[in-house]
Amino acid sequence: MNSIPEQKETNEQKLYKIANELLQTEKAYVARLNLLDKVFYSKLLEEARKETFPMDVVKNIFSNISSINTFHSQFLLPDLEKRMGEWTSTPRIGDILQKLTPFLKMYAEYVKNFDHAMDLLKQWLDRSPPFKAIILEIQSQEVCGSLSLQHHMLEPVQRVPRYEMLLKDYLKKLPHDHVDRRDAEKSLEIIATAATHSNTAIRKTENLKKLLEIYEMLGEEEDIVNPSNELIKEGHILKLAARNTSAMDRYLFLFNNMLLYCVPKFSLVGQKFTVRTRIGIDGMKVTGTYNDDYPHTFQVSGKERTLELQAFQETIHIYLQKNETFKSAFKDPEEIPDLKISELGKRAPRWIRDNEVTMCMRCKEAFNALTRRRHHCRACGYVVCGKCSDYKAPLEYDGNRINKVCKDCNSILTGHIDSEEREGKKKGILEVSSGSCDLGSELIMCGFLQYCEKNKPWQKVWCVIPQKEALVLYLYGAPQDVKAQSTIPLLGYQVEDGPRATDPPASFRLSQSKSVHSFAAESEDLKQRWLKVIRMAVTGEVPESPEENHSTEITQEPSSDGV
Repeated sequence: MNSIPEQKETNEQKLYKIANELLQTEKAYVARLNLLDKVFYSKLLEEARKETFPMDVVKNIFSNISSINTFHSQFLLPDLEKRMGEWTSTPRIGDILQKLTPFLKMYAEYVKNFDHAMDLLKQWLDRSPPFKAIILEIQSQEVCGSLSLQHHMLEPVQRVPRYEMLLKDYLKKLPHDHVDRRDAEKSLEIIATAATHSNTAIRKTENLKKLLEIYEMLGEEEDIVNPSNELIKEGHILKLAARNTSAMDRYLFLFNNMLLYCVPKFSLVGQKFTVRTRIGIDGMKVTGTYNDDYPHTFQVSGKERTLELQAFQETIHIYLQKNETFKSAFKDPEEIPDLKISELGKRAPRWIRDNEVTMCMRCKEAFNALTRRRHHCRACGYVVCGKCSDYKAPLEYDGNRINKVCKDCNSILTGHIDSEEREGKKKGILEVSSGSCDLGSELIMCGFLQYCEKNKPWQKVWCVIPQKEALVLYLYGAPQDVKAQSTIPLLGYQVEDGPRATDPPASFRLSQSKSVHSFAAESEDLKQRWLKVIRMAVTGEVPESPEENHSTEITQEPSSDGV
């Protein structure tokens, strides 16, 4: 069966199509102007006559919208409708658009007043409940299309550039000897000049339009509609729970002056969010963290709160490279010190996750499900037992409200123990934090390995070889434990990496006399990197970090052991 060949659109048809698009968009535009002028403006003026709020406020917000509406609804639109009805005999629009050009001064006045109008609108929405009630009531009507008054007020700013675009397209299709050529070119010249001024405003209003969309997504409860605010990035992200290993769906809005951490909520009219935390950019810090279950995690630490998140860090770093303003607020992870004693209670700490420790980070007693459960200190973020967390102190970052804190933080916050005296306490041989605060940032190797000794069951352990004790392998129950389960002085051990039928893949052994320690890595490549370090240590030679190690193992977040 032969297909019917498509009829090529003639030039005359293309010109008619552009002219008809001009008419249809003009109808839609006049409908929005009527909504602004005859609904919003009229109802607010009616209420202002009752002296509920000042008449001048309403007039300054809507500027000359009534004049613009009158011109388009009573002159330009009827002329376009009449012309399209007689298009066969009079196929031209240039002469009609020329009538528009003397009235473009009205748009200059509206655009010039726009920022002031947005400021006034925001002020009175906050200040006057009756003013806000009228606007919310109108916005709830079907005619508003679920859009705010601010959205509708953007329409006149964007209209003149639309005329320019349609006229340019029209002239491309218009023959050079066409009767409408001269009028169309003259109209475009004047409209293009006016559009230049509108385009400058549009660049500002596009950002404002996005802020308005976010404002509506947040239930119109957040004070973000401000010309000085700039949205940098938004998107879904996983929030890692401190209490367990779960990851919860959250949404971030990153602005030039703040980060909004939001929780999705059900809505029948598009995506909605509730703001859980607002973190100011001033003093914000971003650091990479280690998480065995979730790759690419990082921590955002502000005065108000500290969050541990997955993904999105790459976006922030890309923006930092482009924007010098942010470079003073965000720093490279290696440059960021841990929570200092001087910041204790003034900044929200990162909560160490429950699965990062197996023992109280203060008294070093092992946790269990019944008699020694996990609690978080609100000052330093450590996981501590009930006995060590049985203290309360006011925290500045939480509005000086009383919070649960650990015994060490309570001593510092209340001034009972001198901080220098506390830091000078001696520690036992195993009382070295697996985090980099005690071991220093110079970790030769660290990461999870499976471990077995003397035919005992295999268990997952956090293994660390620190720079300052390069010949010792520390074994911890979890990455943030403050006390090692055991240590293996590597000097003199024999290394065996031949496969054994009973061992997991990627396994190796350390043996000395009757002592045998078996390990297994997650991959053969990771096993070889561990062996490269260990083989040097067993001979008494100080090892160096294997190549590529820093991007995989040495990503453990510094603990808050200094508080």
